[in-house]
Amino acid sequence: MNSTAAPAVVPTKASLIEEFAAIGNAYFQDFAAVAARHGLTSVQAKALAVLVRKPLPMRGIAEQLVCDASNVTGLVDRLEARGLVRREVSPTDRRIKIVLATEAGTAAIHAVRADMQTTHQALDLLSDEERIVLHGLLARLRPVLEAPADRVSP
Repeated sequence: MNSTAAPAVVPTKASLIEEFAAIGNAYFQDFAAVAARHGLTSVQAKALAVLVRKPLPMRGIAEQLVCDASNVTGLVDRLEARGLVRREVSPTDRRIKIVLATEAGTAAIHAVRADMQTTHQALDLLSDEERIVLHGLLARLRPVLEAPADRVSP
């Protein structure tokens, strides 16, 4: 019996991108379905998720959601009416409003993520060691993927 394992084939970047796309799409479908069960549109939930990480001006929210800034006003109005976000005047420029997630907004997005059973089931397939490795790999990729397009070199 041969104890030598066949060499692993290194996946192409295109293959890895396809996996990212498939996982991202499945995650977003789970996220959107659960958000709806919690009374949020997928865009409202995504905005909350962004604002839980850090407060942003309206333009910053638009950039994160990849939408026109004019769409953000109505979105923030609806979230604010539900007590999930609040606006504050920027300490550096009184013309700019900074949007912050409230305690209720933070609790809402945490509840959505806790209820994402499809995503949780997928992650349950990984051992503790695999989760540690995956977390480390994703943490290395995240800064580059989140960098503004003009900062990333080709």
